Amino acid sequence: MSGTVDYTVADHPESWTVEDTAERFRSPKVAMRSDWVRMPGSGGRTEVVQRDLFVHPGAVAVVALDDAGRVLLLRQYRHAVGHQLWELPAGMRDVDGEPPVRTAQRELLEEAGYRAATWHELADVFPSPGFSTERVIVYLARNLTEVPAEEIDFERVHEEADMPLEWMPLEDAVRAVLTGRLHNASAVIGILAAQAAVRDGLSTLRPALA
Repeated sequence: MSGTVDYTVADHPESWTVEDTAERFRSPKVAMRSDWVRMPGSGGRTEVVQRDLFVHPGAVAVVALDDAGRVLLLRQYRHAVGHQLWELPAGMRDVDGEPPVRTAQRELLEEAGYRAATWHELADVFPSPGFSTERVIVYLARNLTEVPAEEIDFERVHEEADMPLEWMPLEDAVRAVLTGRLHNASAVIGILAAQAAVRDGLSTLRPALA
């Protein structure tokens, strides 16, 4: 029925029995492991099935929206996909105990040179739930202030050494998503979520909880 909200359609945590597990690889930030999981089989029976997992600490991304309705994008080389991608300021949650909104604030400052006075949560997603534990929280940051470079205690190296910055009107960014010009998952999700939030007068936004 039009105008109603079905709150029964919502994801929820669940854990099936893991009979065995083996770590295949570990680096300082990520790992790979195999789990043997007991799952439903045919005829009401269960069976143990191997599932390989990419273990990821999680990440954050930031839709920085200025007073003119423009979104901030950064271009970064991504070796795994062989592309220069226009992305949101973003980063891994690789500091133990750091709240995700604090990680988002730090990434916005370090990668783009901005602070924001107003923060809300836009989306909370599992980008590749079929094989990865990665969870990405996308924030909306508003009431922005540019920070002088000499006040930022961060050295940009490797892929971050050359990241052009572009302010794009939100409507143009949405068009770039829908015409297939943008491919980064967090950027696609964040831009479309921001458009929906702005359309609703920002009334549906969730607080960015620490």
